[in-house]
Amino acid sequence: MPPLPRPTITAVPAAGGRPQGRHVAAIDQGTTSSRCIVFDADGAIVAVEQQEHRQIFPQPGWVEHDAGEIWTRVRSVVTQAMRRAGIGPAELSAIGITNQRETTLLWDRRTGEPVHNAIVWQDTRTEALCRELGRNVGKDRFRRETGLPLASYFAGPKIRWLLDNVDGLRGRAEAGELMFGTMDSWLIWNLTGGVDGGVHVTDVTNASRTMLMNLHTLEWDERLLESFAVPASLLPEIRSSAEVYGYAVGELAGVPVASALGDQQAALFGQTCFDEGEAKSTYGTGTFLLLNTGEKAVNSYHGLLTTVGYRIGDRKPVYALEGSIAVTGSLVQWLRDQLGLISTAAEIEELASTVQDNGGAYIVPAFSGLFAPYWRSDARGVITGLTGYVNKGHLARAVLEATAWQTREVVDAMAKDSGVTLSSLKVDGGMTANDLLMQIISDVLDAPVERPLVAETTALGAAYAAGLAVGFWPDLDALRANWHRGAEWTPRMGAQERAREQRNWLKAVERTKGWIDEDSVPGGA
Repeated sequence: MPPLPRPTITAVPAAGGRPQGRHVAAIDQGTTSSRCIVFDADGAIVAVEQQEHRQIFPQPGWVEHDAGEIWTRVRSVVTQAMRRAGIGPAELSAIGITNQRETTLLWDRRTGEPVHNAIVWQDTRTEALCRELGRNVGKDRFRRETGLPLASYFAGPKIRWLLDNVDGLRGRAEAGELMFGTMDSWLIWNLTGGVDGGVHVTDVTNASRTMLMNLHTLEWDERLLESFAVPASLLPEIRSSAEVYGYAVGELAGVPVASALGDQQAALFGQTCFDEGEAKSTYGTGTFLLLNTGEKAVNSYHGLLTTVGYRIGDRKPVYALEGSIAVTGSLVQWLRDQLGLISTAAEIEELASTVQDNGGAYIVPAFSGLFAPYWRSDARGVITGLTGYVNKGHLARAVLEATAWQTREVVDAMAKDSGVTLSSLKVDGGMTANDLLMQIISDVLDAPVERPLVAETTALGAAYAAGLAVGFWPDLDALRANWHRGAEWTPRMGAQERAREQRNWLKAVERTKGWIDEDSVPGGA
C-alpha cells in the first residue's frame, strides 16, 4: 500500500466508506510490557489487556528487546482487549500507537525479520561513540538542530552502533535492504501488512528523538545523516501525530491506523496540556516531565531537552521542554527483584509507611548515568548516609524520595529555562497509584499534585489523537471536557525541612559522578 495523503484534522472516511464505530483503541508499547486499551467517547476505559516481554541484558549497561516477541504480544493484547470489550473491528473508529521512545530496531525489508534485537533507550553501549561524535564541541554539537545533547539515550547513535558493530549490516543498509524504526514504525508497518504493503512511517515526536531530524524543518537532516553515517534509505517517512497512515489487516482489518506519539508526548496530550505553560509528569519505568512551550522551540541551558510535543494533521507543531529521569519505577523493581525486600511493587508503600523519614539514607539510582539536568554518563548509583539505625523501611522510603527529588531538579531547571513557575503538576503512570509517593512529591515540590480520574493518560493520548484524525472527537475542547481530577495532594512539609533534605540530596548526587572512567565503559565502540 503506498503512503496515504496527509489529511487535516477534519474527519477522514474509513476504508471503503465503513461506518464509524463507537470506540477508539490504543496500543501502548512500553519498556516492560505492551497493552491495548479500548476507550469510549467519554475517554473512559472499556477494556484493557497487558502482557510483559523479556528484558535482555547481554552485558553490563546493555539492554535489548526481542521485537518479534513484542509484535506477538501486541497482537495478543489487541485480540484479548477486543474480546473483553465485546466488540469487533467494525466497532472501532480508529487505533492509535504510543511507544517507548528511542528504542532502536533494524529489520529486513524483504523478509520482515529483525536483524538484531532492538536496542532499548536505557542502553549505554554508545557512550564512547557519543564522545567521539562530539569531537571538540562536546555533547552540544547537534543541539541547535535537534534540541538534544549527544547521549547514549537517543536512537541515532544506536543505529550507527548497529551498522558499525554487527557483521554485514552497513553493506546491507547501503544497499537498501534494511529498514529502521522506533517501535511505532515497527508496529505500524506490521499492522498495515508488513512485507505485503506495510506503511513505513514515523511521527514527528518519535523522529525528534533520533538526533537525525531537524527540529525546525521537521525533516531528516542531510548534514546530521552524514555526521552519524546513517543511510537515508533506512528511514521512515516523517508524518504528523494524528492522521490516517494506513489501514490494518488481520484481526483489525479495515481499521484506520491514525496516530503515533512517543509515550511521554502521548501523556502530555492525554492530560490535555494543550496550552503553553501546562505540564505533566509520567511516572513509569523512568519519569518524564514535559512542559508545553507552544509553537516555539525553547532552547534549554539547564540540562533539559527541546522536543516536539505533538502535531495534529497539517497544523503547526507544538513544542515542549522535557526533563528525562532514567530510573524511578525501575528502582522499585530493583528493590523487589535484585534485593528481595518486597515481593510486589505495591508493597513498597506499606513498607515505607513503617517509618517517618529516611533515617538519614539517600539513594541516587544512576544505574545508566544521570539524565536531566546533569547528563553524566560517567555516574553510577549510590546509597549514602548509612548507619546501623537504617532498616529496610528507611530504604523503601529513600527509594520513593529519590523519585521526588529527581522531579524537583527537573522542575527547577524548567523554571530557569522557561520562566514559568509551577503552580501544580498533573501526574500519571503506574507509580501514581502510590499515595505516599504522591504526597512526598507534593512536599518536595511545594506544589499541589493532581491525578486524573483516568490515570492511563499515555494510551488515552494516543486514542485522542487517533480519534481526532477520523473525526470521532471534533476538537481539542471536546477532549478538555473529558479531563476530570481524581485526587489531589497538597504540601505538608515545612520550608526548613525541605531545604535541609534538598541539600542532603544534592550531596548524594555529587557522590555518583565520575565513577566510570572513559577506558572502563563496557562495550565502547
